[in-house]
Amino acid sequence: MRWQGQQLGVGDDNALPGMEQLDGLVRSVTTPEFARVTFHEVAARSALNHVPGSSAMPFDWTINPYRGCTHACVYCFARGTHEYLDLDAGADFDSQIVVKVNVEEVLRRELARSSWGREPVALGTNTDPYQRAEGRYRLMPGIATALAESGTPFSILTKGTLLRRDLPLLAELKKQVPISLALSIAVYDDELQQAIEPGTPTAQARLDTVRAAADLGFGVQVFLMPILPHLTDSSEALDSALARVKAAGAARVVHGALHLRPGVKPWFMRWLARDHPELLGLYRGLYPGASTNAPQAYRTLLADRIRPLIRAHGLGGRSDGDPWRRPTAAAPSATATASRVVTTSRGRASAARSIQKTPEPARLF
Repeated sequence: MRWQGQQLGVGDDNALPGMEQLDGLVRSVTTPEFARVTFHEVAARSALNHVPGSSAMPFDWTINPYRGCTHACVYCFARGTHEYLDLDAGADFDSQIVVKVNVEEVLRRELARSSWGREPVALGTNTDPYQRAEGRYRLMPGIATALAESGTPFSILTKGTLLRRDLPLLAELKKQVPISLALSIAVYDDELQQAIEPGTPTAQARLDTVRAAADLGFGVQVFLMPILPHLTDSSEALDSALARVKAAGAARVVHGALHLRPGVKPWFMRWLARDHPELLGLYRGLYPGASTNAPQAYRTLLADRIRPLIRAHGLGGRSDGDPWRRPTAAAPSATATASRVVTTSRGRASAARSIQKTPEPARLF
């Protein structure tokens, strides 16, 4: 691993964030309840991550309390980031989990700076903040509370039903700041789901979490993505999925075809060759060479197939290829003691560019 050669008290700008200086603050932990998983506890120097200006994402700031993810989704777009740590994007991503144990303390310090503009913060855009490790480390309640107390709006995207633990807290915090919740539920066939997302709760368990959040007044989005060509993209499969999403009380869906970044593609293709060898040639045709996106013709066909179904089920919806509507302001809450109007620099820049060109599509999966 990249951090193994470090000396005590010596900084390394190329090291994993939180591992630049050891000084007894880092340990690796294995426990019986997490078989074959190692947690690398790190003392992070920063909590808020600024999204590069060139990114098409609709937010400027993220927080990632974990790196790596025990959900072990074969298609996860974040797999390649583990290679920055001299770990592989396959089994290591699933089992070598970096935990920023001091993230709340660092976050509160950053939020207290006079330069902090209370711009919206996104959680769950890289690895899942409610993966199983959160049951052990309980980092999210402190993060959410710190954000709300500072007047910072935030969003959470997760596959983890552990979110239900914090729903009462989040319901209280949304009286102070806008909070949006989204559940990622891509696969509704239990056998396929366990094969391709082996560490995740079932689709029904996640739908039950959607219902629990909706009952507390959240307008929950469901990310119906990635849609897998020849596996989950039939009209029948999509119609059934959307019916279940609607019945769970979701307000909107975000949909999109499978996206295979370089660090993900070899791992995914290996899984496909083992579990669905009959589809390997078709996928090589859809994602040839270094291509990451399915062809535009397929994505158009998929959008034309799913959009009427979304309307038929009375759901709001959008494709991940549609231009994002960037947040420009958050209305002040009734209990706010300071101005809560939030304008993101990304939103301002987007407004300036919109008269010149159409924004590039963003990719979350």
